[in-house]
Amino acid sequence: MTAVLLTALLIPAGTAIAAPARMTLSGPTGPYPIGTTELHLTDHDRLDPWSAKPRELMVSLWYPAWPSARPVASQFKPGVADFYDKNFASAGITPGMADFAGTKTHARLDAPRLPGHRPVIIYSPGGGHSRSMGTVLVEDLASRGYLVVTVDHTFTGPVQFPDRTEVLGRGVDNATVMRTRAQDTSFVLDELGARGVDLSAVGMFGHSMGGFTTAEAMIIDSRIDAGANLDGSMDPRAGQAATTGVDRPFLLMGGGLSSGEPHNHQHSDDWRSFWVKSTGWQRDLYLPAAEHSSFTDAQVMLTQLPGLPADKRSAAIGTIDPRRSVTIQRTYLAAFFAEHLEDTHTSLFDRQIYPEAQLIR
Repeated sequence: MTAVLLTALLIPAGTAIAAPARMTLSGPTGPYPIGTTELHLTDHDRLDPWSAKPRELMVSLWYPAWPSARPVASQFKPGVADFYDKNFASAGITPGMADFAGTKTHARLDAPRLPGHRPVIIYSPGGGHSRSMGTVLVEDLASRGYLVVTVDHTFTGPVQFPDRTEVLGRGVDNATVMRTRAQDTSFVLDELGARGVDLSAVGMFGHSMGGFTTAEAMIIDSRIDAGANLDGSMDPRAGQAATTGVDRPFLLMGGGLSSGEPHNHQHSDDWRSFWVKSTGWQRDLYLPAAEHSSFTDAQVMLTQLPGLPADKRSAAIGTIDPRRSVTIQRTYLAAFFAEHLEDTHTSLFDRQIYPEAQLIR
C-alpha cells in the first residue's frame, strides 16, 4: 500500500495537516563572512570504548571566508535532523513539529578561507547533543576572526559519518565517557597541528557535558590556553576538574535550574570546589532567568514552534528573552577569548552591564 493511500485512510478528507515549522538561527555579528567544512578523523592509536574499533570522529571547521556563491550549509545532516525530530520530547517537541532538516546556517560550504593568523577555539556539545546545536555561538566567533572547531564525541550524541549515523552508545561508565571526550579533544588538536594549523593560541568551550569536557581537556592538555563551561555540572565521580581545578583562565556561565537552585559557584558544590581549586583568572556569569538549554541553539529554535507547550518551553530555555540571552553569551564569550587568546584587554568582566546577568567574582 502506498504512503499516500495509507495517509488517506487514516486522515479524514479535508483535514489540515500542519507542516513542520521552519526555523532560523540568529545571524552572526562579526565583520567577516564565514565558511565551514567538515573532517572525518580516525585515531588509529586508540580503541573506541563502545565499538572496540579505532576511535572515529566528525568535526567541522568554521572560519572567516571570502565572499562566495557556494551553497549555504544546513545546520544538521539528515541523520542528525531525524534524531532530533524523534528524540526531543523532553522539550515538548513531537515528531513532525519542527523542520530540523531545513534549518540553515549562515556559512558557505567549503568557501575559500581568508588568510591570516586565526586563534583556534574548540566547541564540545552536551551529552546527547550534536556539535551543530551550538551553531549560534560558533558562527558568531568565526565571524569575529576565529577558527572554531566543533567536535562530535561519537556515541555520546548523534553524529552522521559519510557511511552511517551513530547515536548513543551504552554500557560505558561516566568516568570513561569523560576521559574519552577529553582524549578526543587532544586528538583533534593533534590532527589540526598535523594539517598546519597554528596552535599558539587555543581556547575551548562547551555546553553541559561539553563544559565539563573543556575543564577535563585543560587538565590533560596544556595547549588549551583558556576555557568556558556553559551550565555543565562537573561530577567528581566522573572527572578530575572539581577536585583539582585548572591553572589557566576559565569562565563559568550558568542559569537558574528548574529546581530553583541557582547554578553558580556560590550554590553548586562541584562548581564551588572547582572555583576554589583553580588558580587562574576566573569569572562566573549567572543568568537567573535562563535554563539548561538556554546555552544551546534551542533557545532561538523553540520560540519558533507555535505548537510547543509553554511549560515545556520555559522548562527548557527559561523565561529570559532569547535575543538578550544570545547577545549576552556572545558578548562575554567573545570578550573572554579576545582577552586570553589575543591579549585584547576588556573591562567587561569588571562591572555589570546587563540586568539579566550577574557577574560573580
